Amino acid sequence: MTGEGAATRIDEIIASRFACRDFSSEPVGRGTIEQILRVARFAPSGANIQPWHVYVLAGEAKDRVSAALGKAHDTARDQHASEYSYYATDLPEPYLQRRQEFGRLFYGSLGISQTDIEARGRQTGKNYAFFGAPVGLIITIDRRLEVGSWLDLGMFVQNVLLAAAGQGLQSCPQETFSKYHRILRPLLAIPAEQMVVCGISIGRARDHIAGRLMPRADVTQFASFAGFEEQSATQLERTTPWEAETI
Repeated sequence: MTGEGAATRIDEIIASRFACRDFSSEPVGRGTIEQILRVARFAPSGANIQPWHVYVLAGEAKDRVSAALGKAHDTARDQHASEYSYYATDLPEPYLQRRQEFGRLFYGSLGISQTDIEARGRQTGKNYAFFGAPVGLIITIDRRLEVGSWLDLGMFVQNVLLAAAGQGLQSCPQETFSKYHRILRPLLAIPAEQMVVCGISIGRARDHIAGRLMPRADVTQFASFAGFEEQSATQLERTTPWEAETI
């Protein structure tokens, strides 16, 4: 599929994607997940290194992992830490403000006060049950690779999310799985050279989502343009109704 119709479809998939945190138990077949990964593997990769590895979990295998991680979260969460830092220790603006806004909006939508540490801990614990999704992925990268390969990995993860959306599924990327790499390693036979980067929950949302919860910065806030002054009016970008609804 090419042309304007294809562009509109791709735009809609990207703009309507969200981090689903409440899945139905409706199963997703292995063939569907294989197709998602078959498409996602075409992510850009410097020198075609393809630095990703994926552990796909469903059924009893997923339940065993969830039980082990849930127990660790409930009883020993302070004894575990990720092998990499996701956030800067001191976030500068505007990133600090955005992170604080996320906390207000996310926990506010759940009726959880940001000072209610116990309730926030229970909500975090739902990650390890993959938010009820029928399929969970654990994503790893070879620790001997450099930062450029992490860029490749990020594009692969995004491809997984978009390919899942193309199958009519929702997803949620979850860095928090990296915290429990010491538990995941023996459960999934992850070799020592692989670092746990994140998990991804995949399935169908339990309820219809009314709209995007998290706002995104306008293009004017993060993009700088030069050399477009000579364009004619017919060359200007098109806009579609969903843009106003999802920004």
